[in-house]
Amino acid sequence: MQSDRSLPAVFEEADIPVFAYEAPETTGIRNIYSTDDPDNRKSYFMRFAGPFQEENFPEVRTKVIHIASLMQKEVPIIMIKKLSEIAELSIDAQGFLRTKEDGPQLILKDWKEKEEIVPYLKYLKADIAEATILTGTSDLPKAARILAEMGAKEVLLTHKEGVLLYVNNEFYKAPFSPKIIRGRSGRGDTCISTYIGKRLTLEPFPSLCFAAALTTLKLEKEGPFRGNLEEVEILAEKFEKQERVLI
Repeated sequence: MQSDRSLPAVFEEADIPVFAYEAPETTGIRNIYSTDDPDNRKSYFMRFAGPFQEENFPEVRTKVIHIASLMQKEVPIIMIKKLSEIAELSIDAQGFLRTKEDGPQLILKDWKEKEEIVPYLKYLKADIAEATILTGTSDLPKAARILAEMGAKEVLLTHKEGVLLYVNNEFYKAPFSPKIIRGRSGRGDTCISTYIGKRLTLEPFPSLCFAAALTTLKLEKEGPFRGNLEEVEILAEKFEKQERVLI
């Protein structure tokens, strides 16, 4: 909506092109963290802009397309399939599990098209709550295997202690170790986007460690990461020296 035109400014300041289209309102949710457990949150519906339209997708050349929607019905299934013809695909599962029913609270419901869509994905990210809904188990290694068996090539599962990666029949892990948690919202977005960026040039484990390091520092402050990349690299090197293969 017109009054929200300033919201993409954080991307424009970083010289990231933004393709915005007018809608009656801007999709929004409100996250509430009522305990000290950062994995325990409640999300509430605020507004819904409607689904993305295929004709509005810009003509760009890219290696990876990451779909980071907020709730169900934002990204049509047919659009996902067509985007897979343009580039490798990545999806954050939250946008396909969060559902609005009778009340304002968004609940997690299983993604009924998961077995149809997951085979199109190079990267699939979920947090521990979402992974449990998708697979029926809170055992993260088991959940990662199930999602890989569905067809995802690289599976990242985040939780309060860090992130688990399953790729090429190997498990890797890296911790989140913030001194204080002030920026829990955006944890998963930060982790998966950083991982994808690093995977353009690095192998899975160093990419994971860099993503976990940057996410760690992001958790210490509200909003998007605006820190020093040298600090991230130092922390990532520390993570790389720790145990890398879980199973």
